[in-house]
Amino acid sequence: MKSLTTSSLLQHLRCSQCGKTYSPFDLQTLSICCQAPLLCEYDLDRQLVSRDSLPGQVNSLWRYENVLPVFQAQNRVSLSEGFTPLLPLRRLAGRTGLQHLSLKDEGLNPTGSFKARGLSLAVSKAKENGVEACIIPTAGNAGVAMAAYCARAGLEAVVVMPQHTPDAFKEECRAYNARLVLVDGLINDCAAKVQQMNQENRYFDVSTLKEPYRLEGKKTMGYEMAEQLNWQLPDVILYPTGGGTGLIGIWKAFYEMQALGWLSADQKFPRMVAVQAENCRPIVDTFLGKQANSKTYVGKPTLANGLAVPRPIGEPLMLKVLRESAGTAVAVSEDEMIEGVSQLSAEEGIFAAPEGGAIWVATQKLLRQGWIRSDEHVLLLNTGSGQKYLDNLKGKWQLK
Repeated sequence: MKSLTTSSLLQHLRCSQCGKTYSPFDLQTLSICCQAPLLCEYDLDRQLVSRDSLPGQVNSLWRYENVLPVFQAQNRVSLSEGFTPLLPLRRLAGRTGLQHLSLKDEGLNPTGSFKARGLSLAVSKAKENGVEACIIPTAGNAGVAMAAYCARAGLEAVVVMPQHTPDAFKEECRAYNARLVLVDGLINDCAAKVQQMNQENRYFDVSTLKEPYRLEGKKTMGYEMAEQLNWQLPDVILYPTGGGTGLIGIWKAFYEMQALGWLSADQKFPRMVAVQAENCRPIVDTFLGKQANSKTYVGKPTLANGLAVPRPIGEPLMLKVLRESAGTAVAVSEDEMIEGVSQLSAEEGIFAAPEGGAIWVATQKLLRQGWIRSDEHVLLLNTGSGQKYLDNLKGKWQLK
């Protein structure tokens, strides 16, 4: 039984591998049974909450408070994250023959990326569970977001980041008074450093999917796009995939909304596309059968720092989404990313991160291959602002 008066419908946490349940009132990391990610499960009785109440709610991800895991409102750590615009891309659609092309611009979140969603929830639950200090291995944006939300909550923050990360990320972490630790290598090397630094468990580790709540923040992208599209989902969603929390979360949101009656029982879910960098493409290679899994995959740095995740713990969950949705996985070169950023900027006025450039290039590839039809509604998820990547992008524009 819940011991607190709350609007959250959270019932328990479930091991994503074996299904064993865990208490939502205890501080949780990976499941004890399988060392696998834990997933939040809610009481989705459609009589308890109606989508008709949404228009009167705040214009942030907290409008979906009933299906978020924070029990007491005073523990919410918020900078008005979420409810980002969903923009039509008419000029690029006209150039390629697509009839319905749109982009959800997560670069307009606090701290400039979609990571604000997940870290708002993770830090809120850490605060609710009595945590005083957090640590994170990051490719860039997640570390910045954690530093900001820890500052907002009054918690100590330690950010472990690759040395080659653009300076904008480093300086923003320092501005939030986080302790910044730089490591030679990629995010997996940063994760090893976090383990070394945290042997005495002084810090709560908010690594991707190693705690249950970043996923809950990311899933709100799925709720928002459904609401913004009047509860009619697109045919195809392209998602830049590093750790993959958003890909998993959006898919989780669709099932939750259908259980709540917010989506019709016959609503067809989108085909999901995981887009990665050629320099670091573990999900693509596993999905295409080039390797059994990514446990020994070796990646290289990429202009899209957020895609440099060579051994994601969420790989089984990501592959499940791709297979259930009849989706696919695509890799994009460094030059193609720059071309994509250039086209989005010059044609639509959206200065996307390289990850956003990658999804636009991937869209064109799949359209040429016939995997995407010109009459389908295609939705792109731009995960961050290009302004933070100026060190990576300077002097590399490929305008035509």
